Amino acid sequence: MATTDSSSAPVATDVFAPMQSVERALEKYIATLRVGDRLRDAIAYSLLGGGKRLRPVLAWHSCGAAGGDPADALAAAVAVELVHCFSLVHDDLPAMDDDDLRRGKPTLHKHAGEAMAILAGDAMMTLAFDPITSGVVNPKLAGERDAAISHRLVRELMTATTGMIVGQVYDTIPGAVPGVEPLARVKEIHRHKTGALIRASCVMGAVCAELSGVDTKAVETRRAALGRYGEAIGLMFQIVDDVIDETQSAEHTGKRTGKDKDAGKLTYPLAHGGGPAGLEKCRSEIARLHDEAIMHLAPLGPAADPLRALCDFLATRTK
Repeated sequence: MATTDSSSAPVATDVFAPMQSVERALEKYIATLRVGDRLRDAIAYSLLGGGKRLRPVLAWHSCGAAGGDPADALAAAVAVELVHCFSLVHDDLPAMDDDDLRRGKPTLHKHAGEAMAILAGDAMMTLAFDPITSGVVNPKLAGERDAAISHRLVRELMTATTGMIVGQVYDTIPGAVPGVEPLARVKEIHRHKTGALIRASCVMGAVCAELSGVDTKAVETRRAALGRYGEAIGLMFQIVDDVIDETQSAEHTGKRTGKDKDAGKLTYPLAHGGGPAGLEKCRSEIARLHDEAIMHLAPLGPAADPLRALCDFLATRTK
């Protein structure tokens, strides 16, 4: 076992190897943009600013688990990372979380101003649909015969993006989830805010297996299993995030910690009563969701081994 620079948690050496292909695809895509230098530079600052690239890597490995050539998921990988980075840029704004630090450097609104941050986020959200409806990243998506695949990818991304925004509303606007006890409320928030795009990354990767010639019926069966896996790790990811926020330093994570608790936001540890007991209940829930995610991969055999390793990594990461 080796470690990645994404966390101190152990993970199989080759699980994050697709990051190199993803980075190249993101760089090439940005080079195609004709949006003016300032907007392109702001997009690049956010999109090429590092990070785990979890969602693109999930798309890559999900395509492989569905029987396809993982490289055929690169268009989906670029799309989900554009949406993810849009969400981070807007989440960091003063009207939302008001964060000054992201991935160890100033957030985009601190770097380029609030107006440019809003506009760059808007641009990334709309541009995300370009790679999955054209041949700009994967030429296989340029033909009319693949229009049905593009349509399914668009629907998945649209649903996930809308769900993510709904989750942000629930998390940000007081009273948006009325009459719900705290634990159910925080689950509802993060199934949307965090889980929707993680699930979509897995499902979109599976759909891309059809670009490799995998039969549609076979893909649908595997897509369902990967969607359930994505739902489990999406919720697990956020619980781990909340534990990290309470137990790690800003120097270790590269972003301000304790901010949700300081702002009076509901987190998983608080929903479980807070303190050491709340953290322990969170760790038990992480273990349960980890096992559930692994169970959903059982029908996919060894092809899903990278996803199993990713699940292990996500359950034990510390930043």
